[in-house]
Amino acid sequence: MKTVLLLLASNVFMTVAWYGHLKFKHVDLWKVVAVSWLIAFFEYCLQVPANRWGHGQYTAYQLKIMQEVITLAVFMGFTFLYLHEPPRWNYIVAFALILAAVGFAFWPGGQAGAV
Repeated sequence: MKTVLLLLASNVFMTVAWYGHLKFKHVDLWKVVAVSWLIAFFEYCLQVPANRWGHGQYTAYQLKIMQEVITLAVFMGFTFLYLHEPPRWNYIVAFALILAAVGFAFWPGGQAGAV
């Protein structure tokens, strides 16, 4: 659970770093790049330990797939709440298909560290 919570927190920072500036188009690009890098520093401070501690319990493939689905979940919430962009039906279907892919990645029988 620690890995999932760290990935969730890191993705909040990542999403803010990558997309938070979209409301500040009047600010010089170099300034938003600098602020985004500062925010991304905290993302790395959470992401790296999440992967380090999670590896072994999960395979590297599972960690990456888990990170991607968390990224999309955080992104959907962020765009809806902060950017006020509701998801369209096709985005929801695409997200459901990605969740199905996650289900396959964690299918019983796949062991951490198994080749």
